[in-house]
Amino acid sequence: MQAVIRTGAKQYLVEPGQTLEIDLVGDGVKKLQFEPLLVVDGAKVVVGTPLVAGITVAAEVLGEVKGDKLKILKFKAKKRVKKQTGHRQHYSQVKIISIGAAKAAKSAATTTATKPKLAVKAAPKPTPATVA
Repeated sequence: MQAVIRTGAKQYLVEPGQTLEIDLVGDGVKKLQFEPLLVVDGAKVVVGTPLVAGITVAAEVLGEVKGDKLKILKFKAKKRVKKQTGHRQHYSQVKIISIGAAKAAKSAATTTATKPKLAVKAAPKPTPATVA
């Protein structure tokens, strides 16, 4: 089973047991859950609108790693000016644990705990006597 998940501004095609590097998540986060955009199970493909309902991708954060070093060279022609800098991006290393159905208790709790709708009162229209 494979799934396409979105984290940050990127999308990844993942399967159980796969390890990948995603944008840095907060400190103290050990487990993540993603809602997939697409699920492939053999010949069956389910495309979400925009997410696939009832399916979650569980992941475990393994730690923080650094990406490759990028070298940036700024050069001004005919001025004898050049400046070199570098950058290493920090990533969170994540292992995909499972792709499967969401827990029914969690989905039931979210549907029953909806926020009450607030009634909005319209402002009274000014009369010609109060305008002048």
